[in-house]
Amino acid sequence: MQHTDDALPGQESSAIHEPRLWRDKGWTARVIKNEDGDGWAVEMIRDGSAEPALVGPWTMGRNKVDPKPLDATAHQTLVKTASEVIRRHEQQLHAQLNKQVSLEAESGTVTVKLAITPDEFEPSARSRPKTPSARSLRPSRCAQTSA
Repeated sequence: MQHTDDALPGQESSAIHEPRLWRDKGWTARVIKNEDGDGWAVEMIRDGSAEPALVGPWTMGRNKVDPKPLDATAHQTLVKTASEVIRRHEQQLHAQLNKQVSLEAESGTVTVKLAITPDEFEPSARSRPKTPSARSLRPSRCAQTSA
């Protein structure tokens, strides 16, 4: 099958269904030589991404030399797995950047939500405190302090 990688940014690339390259539904599966040893690996790249979302071992074919060819079922399974990896990564990042603490005060427990904004030069956070009656107190921006 003849194909080119000349798709314009923002346009969905055309489907490719080859034994070692399968592009469809916003994902590209490519069978590559395993860099860590013998055998083969498959990488899953979401359209528009520079890095693979998933790289994993791939099955040898019947001749025990060449990789097993990609097919629609394998591609769909790989898409589900790569999507789950991305979803878990996003959940972890959200958990790292969004914290909540509770403080005991005379009037009851004050809950403070902290939204962290990572930045190489000026990282900061935004705090949003709420009283026990769910009344919002004045939010504030917090800058990093030197240790």
